[in-house]
Amino acid sequence: MPDETSEDSRIAGLHPEVRAKMDTLIEQAAAKEIEVVITSGFRSSEEQDRLYRQGRENSGNIVTNARGGQSYHNFGLAIDFALRDGSGNIVWDMEMDRNGSGRSDWMEVVELAKALGFDWGGDWENFRDYPHLQIDFGYTIRQLQNGKYPKGSLVEVEEAVE
Repeated sequence: MPDETSEDSRIAGLHPEVRAKMDTLIEQAAAKEIEVVITSGFRSSEEQDRLYRQGRENSGNIVTNARGGQSYHNFGLAIDFALRDGSGNIVWDMEMDRNGSGRSDWMEVVELAKALGFDWGGDWENFRDYPHLQIDFGYTIRQLQNGKYPKGSLVEVEEAVE
């Protein structure tokens, strides 16, 4: 398998339906003159633990409350996105209206994602995760940890987490 941090492996590790809906989201946003960039897809438990340490043990802002094995990213069911600005930079600007629609490009993407069946982390009560989109197929993290996966899943857990 390619390096787990490479873009190809992060996308390849996604559930096929999540990947297809991600591609549709990118196409639909492009039709509205919004360039979506997928900044994260599948993550290994080790990568998730590194992110969890950010802002706690390591420098930076806290970006997740999920340890390895506790995120839908670890099971190929979640993506994070950002936008590209007029200079080609990747930005997490929730107010930007590059396409001149009178609405935030970010919220236009969220609306498209929800219509495709994604849940948005910005709707969460405890820890709002604005770049996060997931399709859980009705599975809880506990079920996934215990080896119950949506049909078509590509992820196999080495051992169930208690």
